Amino acid sequence: MKVWIPHPEGRELLGEIPDGVTVEIAPAPDRLPSDPAGVRFWVPPFLAQAAAVPLAADLPDLRVVQLLSAGAEVWAGRLSAQVALCDARGVHDSSTSEWVVTAILSHFRRFPVFARAQARHEWSYDRVNPTDELAGKRVLVVGAGSIGAATRARLAPFEVGLTMVARTARSAEGVYGVDDLPALLPEADVVVLLVPLTDATRGLVGAAFLAAMPDGALLVNAARGPVVDTDALLAEVSTGRIAAALDVTEPEPLPAGHPLWDLPNVLLTPHVAGSVRGLMPRAYRLAGEQLRRFVAGTPLINEVIDGY
Repeated sequence: MKVWIPHPEGRELLGEIPDGVTVEIAPAPDRLPSDPAGVRFWVPPFLAQAAAVPLAADLPDLRVVQLLSAGAEVWAGRLSAQVALCDARGVHDSSTSEWVVTAILSHFRRFPVFARAQARHEWSYDRVNPTDELAGKRVLVVGAGSIGAATRARLAPFEVGLTMVARTARSAEGVYGVDDLPALLPEADVVVLLVPLTDATRGLVGAAFLAAMPDGALLVNAARGPVVDTDALLAEVSTGRIAAALDVTEPEPLPAGHPLWDLPNVLLTPHVAGSVRGLMPRAYRLAGEQLRRFVAGTPLINEVIDGY
């Protein structure tokens, strides 16, 4: 049985390899080997996922695609029924939730303003002091999965009011459903997006969603760019009424001349919320566990059903 992985260092990071399993570095997505038979477990690359998807159809023995990413939107619905698609739920929790907290704190404590002042060699004490603070703010987290839970845990010590929203309400857990957003948005100082990209969430944040946010609110997108209508966001943040912190955009990468780059109330990072030094060990630890489950006939975890 063959296993394909994208990184040479992944062999060691996978942990114990079951007997009869051969781990190989996968070829480039556009370079199918002459004999693709025997590949039953595939860990595709972080990058070039869209290019890799068609290759799955040419692997006759493939049974598991284990992603290293939390999002599965590129793959969902595009594999044969005999192939299990599993995402990397849990792998990106700490890194992405750290980014969310950093972005929120940077906004309220005006770090981007101070960074620009430093570049000008300007002591900006009188111009921006005092700053706002996170304590006492009302934070609405849209997406109550594992990253949402990690974000809630990291925000809790900051003395904020936290409200969680999921696809459907979970009353026993105090989690609201997306249908409750029109009533919740006007009360939120910060709205954090952590939903997967699906047909239901594409364009979720449009003009009406943004208009419902109160003056001075912050939108934080650590989900996927298409969850937000870029034109609607640009129209709203251009007025200065609300602010945004974006790790993802639509389109992505954001073109050099796009007006979002120049708005002082927009913080942009290049899709790096999950990119930390501990990512690879965590990702391959999960892949190794899944491989051993598959060989042993034990049910896999993190299987993607209907895009979730």
